[in-house]
Amino acid sequence: MIILSALGISMYIAISQFHISLWFILLYGVILGVIFGKVFCRWVCPMGLIMEMMMGFGGNDGKIRQMYQYHKVGCPIAWISGVLNKYSIFRIKLNESTCKNCGVCDKKCYIVAMEPEKYSLYKPAKLKPGDSYTCSKCLECVAICPNGSLKYKA
Repeated sequence: MIILSALGISMYIAISQFHISLWFILLYGVILGVIFGKVFCRWVCPMGLIMEMMMGFGGNDGKIRQMYQYHKVGCPIAWISGVLNKYSIFRIKLNESTCKNCGVCDKKCYIVAMEPEKYSLYKPAKLKPGDSYTCSKCLECVAICPNGSLKYKA
């Protein structure tokens, strides 16, 4: 939340005080999408900061539902970077040789929580949530993995 706050406030100041064109912000979001996937909404956008704070008031279940709908803000950056999740350079990757199949990552992922029959971070027969249009790269799955089998890397 601290990183999101700092980046969101910086983006707001850049737009309001320095009169940076929204076209540059859009270009910046697209470039971030190509490299990192859908990170702009979660880590840079001032509106993302407001949404993050509002979601915290609804309890954990409400937050899960709201995170899943994060891409429906109506922002073109969210649309473009959501599509780029499948093709971005940096991605959430599983080291299958060290994975213990404990399922802790799936329990933490809001995408898996909403559609467990479709997505899984460690089950090979299911789609990977990090490639999903709705994944905002919160990276809670990477942080919670007890043996470091999940990494966010190129």
